[in-house]
Amino acid sequence: MEYMSQEGYDKLVAELRHMELIELPQVREAIAEARDKGDLSENFEYHAAKREQGRLLGRIRFKQRVLANARVIDTTHLGSDTVQLLCKVTMTNVANNNSMSYTIASPHEANLREGKISIKSPIAQALLNKKVGDVVLVHVPAGTLQLRIDCIERLA
Repeated sequence: MEYMSQEGYDKLVAELRHMELIELPQVREAIAEARDKGDLSENFEYHAAKREQGRLLGRIRFKQRVLANARVIDTTHLGSDTVQLLCKVTMTNVANNNSMSYTIASPHEANLREGKISIKSPIAQALLNKKVGDVVLVHVPAGTLQLRIDCIERLA
């Protein structure tokens, strides 16, 4: 079971629909066009289109499995006293006094450019169930970070 936000669920549904309704028919059309060109044994366009179809069908099946096991979290029942999934956490690196904010998200919604980190990441795992003022040690590939939790916000 995979917990996610309504926004993340809707985005996955839209991606799946786009692949099924737009991309898959385009690939099938490319296969048909390549097949019409004759000998399939040496037809690069045909083999490339078939590879693309296989890749696309794999992505479609993956997204279907994710959606089948997805559970949308009702954020109204989440508290903001401890770090949980779909909470925005502002923290300070004790070593260099740099402040940073991340939203704890499902692995399928994680996007560092948007400030969303996976709940399965080392930082999120260390922060889970901690409170404002707690200092946590996070073991990352570059070493150990000491982070102080400054603020926890529940997403609406």
